[in-house]
Amino acid sequence: MQELFRNPTFLKLFLATFTSQLGNVVGNMAFAYYMVDRFSNQPSLASMAELMYSLPTLAVFWIVGVVADRFDRKHIATYSDWIRALLTLLLLLFVHYDVLFMCFLILFLRSSISKFFGPAEMGLLQGSIGPDQYVHASGLIQIISGVFMLFGLSLGATAYHFIGIEGAIIVDLCSFLLSGFLLAWAKFPEQARMPNGKNRVRDLRFSLVIKDFWQGLQYIIHNRLLLILISGFMFFGIVNGVFSVLPIFSMKYKLSPDQYVVHSSLVTVFMGIGFLIGSILGPILIRRYTRTPILITCLFLASLFLAGLGLVPRVELYFVIILLAGIAIAPINIALGSWLPELVPPQNMGRVNSLIEPVMMLGHSLALGTISLAFPVWINVTWLHLTLAICTVAVSFFYLRSLPGLVRKTTAPATAEQATP
Repeated sequence: MQELFRNPTFLKLFLATFTSQLGNVVGNMAFAYYMVDRFSNQPSLASMAELMYSLPTLAVFWIVGVVADRFDRKHIATYSDWIRALLTLLLLLFVHYDVLFMCFLILFLRSSISKFFGPAEMGLLQGSIGPDQYVHASGLIQIISGVFMLFGLSLGATAYHFIGIEGAIIVDLCSFLLSGFLLAWAKFPEQARMPNGKNRVRDLRFSLVIKDFWQGLQYIIHNRLLLILISGFMFFGIVNGVFSVLPIFSMKYKLSPDQYVVHSSLVTVFMGIGFLIGSILGPILIRRYTRTPILITCLFLASLFLAGLGLVPRVELYFVIILLAGIAIAPINIALGSWLPELVPPQNMGRVNSLIEPVMMLGHSLALGTISLAFPVWINVTWLHLTLAICTVAVSFFYLRSLPGLVRKTTAPATAEQATP
């Protein structure tokens, strides 16, 4: 792990990812509090705001990967941050004048631009480190997620309380600018930036986009192990969609209506602590037991914890179980995040990564759309938790049935080749 941080390129990329996520988290969480606080009788508006973060994936996924594989990934990630900074400035203006429709539109556009960042960043990461460092790098990325899960909702609540929604949006603006500068200053290998050679924007035709997109789709279909892994991502999207509003809803509408701001922040603190612990344990467990058993076991444990969250009557028990759930979830993300770079060559990473996102966001959008229509009239907080548990245990059994035999078939030729010399 120390070797990763001695790599100045990885260090700048790591810090850029951190600040870019900071720009997403603080403003988004503060905006959620702003919506719940100002429109407390209309919880569907908070879910609508979350939809503005997820729906753009379904609008741009067909071009995001093609762009990441055809053009300079460093420029794509850098300009993604800077364009989001400009849109954040417009969001500040519309929040100030209380134009709610335009706020939702800017959130939609800002989320659309952010979708170009992920595939480009993944390609830069893959080309900047060695294959033996993927697990450690994935663990470090999960630590970032754990930190923001630990402090994200608290940062949003603190920013909303002390500097208001406008101050929180300004924090977003500065974070995107800094992330863009870090990427601009980093020196990435030419192969990591443009694995398919130099291409001009004027050569990018619609027919070429569709052709490249179809090639990426065919690559996934013909790689059975990759297809099986990606098939479970829709359920992960449902889990993410429900959980994006669940801490606030659980506290406000069930466990702590009078102190929901404080307690919903503490939910993410405890889950973030669990994520940090799980992110440290994950690489150790994967090296000891390999990815497949860790992935399946942690999914099953997470489903039990999520079901328990829906049944607890006290806030204190909720905190304990959410911490355990965080410990179980982190190794899942590390296993998947470190597996994909090994299965996908650099020239296809953008297209494959961009196809994972819409699968997740389809589940994410379906979950949030259902919550907007059904909560709290037909679905209560308990059933939201049970839905998460059902989805998670379904993925666990799906992977249990399909992955072990497929992994053995995939690794057998490589083992035979090593034994032959």
